[in-house]
Amino acid sequence: MTLAEVKALENARGFSQNLRGRSPDQAAAKTIFFLNRYFYPDLSATSQILSDLAFHMAGTGREVCVLASAQRYDNPRARLPRTELKSDVSISRLATTRFGRSSLLGRGLDYLSFYGSAWRTALARAKPGDTLVAKTDPPLLCVAAMQVAKRRGLRLVNWLQDLYPEVAIQLDVPFLRGPVVQALVDMRDSALRAAETNVVVGERMAEILRARGIAAERIKVIPNWCDDEEIYPTPRADNPLRRAWSLEDRFVVGYSGNLGGSHEFDTVLAAAECLRDDPRIMFLFIGGGSKFGALARQVRERKLSHCFQFHPYQPRDALKHSLGLPDVHLVSLKPEFEGLVVPSKFYGIAAAGRPMVAVTAKDGEIARLVHQHRCGTVVEPGEGADLAAVLRALLMDRKGVEEMGLRARSMLEANFSRRQAFERWQTVLAGS
Repeated sequence: MTLAEVKALENARGFSQNLRGRSPDQAAAKTIFFLNRYFYPDLSATSQILSDLAFHMAGTGREVCVLASAQRYDNPRARLPRTELKSDVSISRLATTRFGRSSLLGRGLDYLSFYGSAWRTALARAKPGDTLVAKTDPPLLCVAAMQVAKRRGLRLVNWLQDLYPEVAIQLDVPFLRGPVVQALVDMRDSALRAAETNVVVGERMAEILRARGIAAERIKVIPNWCDDEEIYPTPRADNPLRRAWSLEDRFVVGYSGNLGGSHEFDTVLAAAECLRDDPRIMFLFIGGGSKFGALARQVRERKLSHCFQFHPYQPRDALKHSLGLPDVHLVSLKPEFEGLVVPSKFYGIAAAGRPMVAVTAKDGEIARLVHQHRCGTVVEPGEGADLAAVLRALLMDRKGVEEMGLRARSMLEANFSRRQAFERWQTVLAGS
């Protein structure tokens, strides 16, 4: 299904009136359909968060179906089972192309094939009164979801992990200029206005949508989460990965998860240059993403390999160890992405009871939380010498580091626990 075809089908005003005019019987949701390219057992953050919510809702007695691809985020050639029943969640993995993330054209074809398969499958399976929850992978999935909801009389909920096309514009994606961008923005905003609820993951994101004319009553802020029952603070000495990776005596500065276009690593490299002769400090990067390999190459070229370790994504049952290993974590977000993206790694770091150095705008969303809860410090991107100075100071203040980590965990328990997120989502999905 091309964007032009979607545009021709779209009639947001009539769709909104259709949704508001449903009978009480239709308004009572029967099945919850989630749309996203990645789902269990994929280890990407968006997959894990969706998997948590889907399994939870099924555990409350709701009928839950997930429409996803058969791929993994880090392995487009993976072939997961086409159908599966896991913890009472029905999983349908759709036929799509498998070009992966290595080229813009291949990625675009993967997106288009998922739009088409998800659209056809949801049209065939969803019944009036069901709920359709569309995430943002692939981008603009909300537009196709709107058409399905309109045709089938469904409740539409958009779950926005980022704002597209704004993210693509900041990434300088080719061909996204002038009239093309405006058309995409108009389509996206129409789908948001038509939805019963738009769930966003941060306050800054909600501000942007309100400024775009999306009604405040159709916006709900539900931050992302982690498994804070499984991930909890543990003593450094008890962490088996410290021994396995020969880090027992190091002050470990960690980065966990995706390193992509909205993140930057030049500040970290500049700090590492300043610290290259300090054998006490080790930078530990665990995860993947479009910039992960580029950082590793830069480390080799600058002869900084003795300061860095790189490891792939860890299995979910090992996260309590991988997140608990660093003495302090890095969280990175380019200032131009504030309000468009919220790094979900923030919650896992806090659950592990570790402080964080936010390499972000000083007035950004993560920076605000770090300052408010005194659970770390903030360094603006490009200030590599400042980052090096901060890490030296933290190295010499182990008690302060421990106290900041405890405050991070307290912040999470008070504001961002998984239980709280589930309760908010249950309200949204109950239609109240």
